[in-house]
Amino acid sequence: MVRVPLSPQERQRGERFGRLLREARGDRSMVEVAAAAGVSAETLRKIETGRAPTPAFFTVAALAHALRLSLDDLAAACAQDTADEEEAIPA
Repeated sequence: MVRVPLSPQERQRGERFGRLLREARGDRSMVEVAAAAGVSAETLRKIETGRAPTPAFFTVAALAHALRLSLDDLAAACAQDTADEEEAIPA
């Protein structure tokens, strides 16, 4: 199975998502949050750094639960940033 390359916007959305998780993690260690979510610390590191810009839904849901984040709030934050960028791009 061949994956279609991600668009620049999809990569940017993944980077924004990673920043949101990193900010929500605060002082908690990556290992602590990953363990609470039931994912590996390596998976969390890849998501936070944007190297895994499209994590699986259940990974996102588990991380959101471990960080006490609303999936709706996460989606809105990523969508809002995307809308802001599209408005900033001159036609």
